[in-house]
Amino acid sequence: MAFRNFKMVGYVVYGRGSFNQLDEIIAPHRKTNAPMIFLVDHFFNGKDLAVRVPIKGNDKIIYVDVTYEPKTTYVDSLAQQLKDEFGTVSGVIGIGGGSAMDLAKAVGLMMNNSGSSADYQGWDLVKQPGVYKVGIPTLSGTGAEVSRTTVLTGPTKKLGMNSDFTPFDQIILDPELTANAPANQRFYTGMDCYIHCIESLTGTYLNEFSKSYGEKALQLCRDVYVNKDTWDADSDDKLMMASYAGGMSIAYSQVGVAHAVSYGLSYLLGTKHGVGNCIVFDKLQDYYPEGVKEFKLMVAKNNIDIPQHICANLSDDDFNKMIDVSLGMKPLWENALGKEWEKIMTREKLRKLYEQL
Repeated sequence: MAFRNFKMVGYVVYGRGSFNQLDEIIAPHRKTNAPMIFLVDHFFNGKDLAVRVPIKGNDKIIYVDVTYEPKTTYVDSLAQQLKDEFGTVSGVIGIGGGSAMDLAKAVGLMMNNSGSSADYQGWDLVKQPGVYKVGIPTLSGTGAEVSRTTVLTGPTKKLGMNSDFTPFDQIILDPELTANAPANQRFYTGMDCYIHCIESLTGTYLNEFSKSYGEKALQLCRDVYVNKDTWDADSDDKLMMASYAGGMSIAYSQVGVAHAVSYGLSYLLGTKHGVGNCIVFDKLQDYYPEGVKEFKLMVAKNNIDIPQHICANLSDDDFNKMIDVSLGMKPLWENALGKEWEKIMTREKLRKLYEQL
């Protein structure tokens, strides 16, 4: 096709308290004797939010471990567990940050696709629609609620299940759920959105669709992290919409150098996506000079710690693994550096970049 014909999220509800409508929203999608499965970030185990989940009949809450980003083995074991216990399910609902939502998308797909989720890491490899999927973010910034991928670490690579079957059928955007998030974590995921915008708006794939969403998301990020001196409910509202718009911006373009490099960190070291992007972006003044300058201002203003020297003791083999993963993200490099990107970003140059981190 000359133009990308991409799938968007089916339904969106936004507003403070909209989580309370979850039962009503999922009711028409319930199938006899097939439960709704709620994959909830383990952070909420024993907390008030878990009590509010509308359990009916043989529905099940599974508290998912998101200490590390989702692995294909974890996705496969969750899907097999549900198949063994229930045969089929009515739907999968992810409640949490980007990792919890990515798990929900991946498990929902693997309920109706054979083999391992590792078989579907790439672009347009998923052949069958998954079960009904709902995403409910409790952190803002990743854009996982609107993206057509679910980022997974597999046996040989870190790569998403990028497909038209991946997006959620329904998302619930309730800023109340993001209140009281830990400040560092909130910053790291918020910067994921900021970096989405910088990479999209300066990329070779840029078009008016991406630009419109990206510029709005960038302004919202600046409102929150540059123009405000305290965090309040308005900050939660704005960052949630920045996350949505930032995700939409890259839906019709791509991200760039920071994401491509951070994928290598995550694959080898288990570095979580948001903080990994911050660690990398902090050193990318040669590629995004204005963005990095503003990023450093936001880090200082918000008293955030960006980890340093995490690659200090790695072996040659370690560096080569990260470089292999990173250079495999071809659309990201092309968006950042153009069609001749392989002549610009050599293995030697990428090695020097990793050595700075």
